[in-house]
Amino acid sequence: MNAVKPIGLLLALVAGPSFALSFDAYPDARQFVGQLARRHGIDPQVLTAALRDAEIKTTILRAMRRPAEGKPWPEYRKIFLTRKRIDRGVAFWNRHRAILERVQRTYGVPAQILVAILGVETFYGTRTGSFRVLDALATLAFAYPRRADFFRRELEQFFLLTREEGMDPRRPLGSYAGAMGWPQFMPSSYRRYATDFDGDGKRDIWNNPADVIASIANYFVEHGWQKDEPVAAPLPKVAVALADTDLQPRRTLAELKAQGLSDLDLPYPDSRKAVVMVFDGDGEPEAWLGFPNFYVITRYNHSRLYAMAVYQLSEAIRSRIGAP
Repeated sequence: MNAVKPIGLLLALVAGPSFALSFDAYPDARQFVGQLARRHGIDPQVLTAALRDAEIKTTILRAMRRPAEGKPWPEYRKIFLTRKRIDRGVAFWNRHRAILERVQRTYGVPAQILVAILGVETFYGTRTGSFRVLDALATLAFAYPRRADFFRRELEQFFLLTREEGMDPRRPLGSYAGAMGWPQFMPSSYRRYATDFDGDGKRDIWNNPADVIASIANYFVEHGWQKDEPVAAPLPKVAVALADTDLQPRRTLAELKAQGLSDLDLPYPDSRKAVVMVFDGDGEPEAWLGFPNFYVITRYNHSRLYAMAVYQLSEAIRSRIGAP
C-alpha cells in the first residue's frame, strides 16, 4: 500500500469538516485512475472528474475510530434489543409477510433472521446513511492509511457497479464506511449478491423490499447458511472454561462433551460442529454455543457481538409473531 503523502495527512488533520480531494495532496488518487483505466477500460477522464468532485470528510475519519463493536456486550445489546426495535420488526414482518415467506421458501433463510439483519443494520430501511458513497470511499481509500487497501478495492468495485447499473457515481448515498441501501452492502457485495427478486430488471437495494430481502438471503446462502439448522444455544456456566476465540466452529459436540460438557443435553447429533462463546454478562459471563449458522451471520459483520445481537433480536421478533 502506498503511504498517504504528508500534505494529505496534514489537510485531513487541520481542515474543516470536508474539503475537495486534490490529486496534488493525494497523488495515489491519480495512480488509482490509471489502474482502473488499464484494468477495466473506464474512461480516465470520467474517473478523474468524479474523484475531483469527491470530498474528504473528517467526520468519516473520526467515526472510523469509534466502532460500536468496541463496547462490552451489555452496552452493545442495549443498542439493538429495545422495545422500539422489536415493535418495528414485528410491523415490518407483517407489512412484508408475503415477500418474507416467498424468500424463505426460495433460500431457506428464516424470516426472523432477515428481518433482524435489517433491524440492526438500518432500523428496517429507515436509516441508510446520508453520506455520498463516493465521498465515503474516497476518504477511506486515500486518507485512512490503516485500511486504505480494502477501501481502494471497494472504490474500484463502486465505479464498476455504477457503470453496470447505469448510476451516476455522485448520487448513491450510504454509511460513513460506504455501505449502501437497506442491507448496507459494500460495493463488492452488491455486485456479487444483490438480487433482482421481482424480475423488474433492476437490483434495487434502496427502495425495493423484495430485492432487499432476497439479496440478504442470497448473501447468507452463498456464505454457507444451512436450512433448518440451529444458530446458537445457551450453555451452563461451567462451559466458560471451554471458550474458544475462533469465530468458526471446529469442535464437534462429542468433543465438547468429552472435554467437560458431559451433561450437555441438546437435541442435535454429536457430530455437529460448534464453538463455545463467552460474553460479558450483567455481573457474570454468559456462555453460548455457536453453530455454523452463527458463523454465517458473522460473515455480514465479523463480530460475535453483532451476530448475537442479530440472533437475539430475531428471536424476540419471532416470539412476538408466533412463528415456529
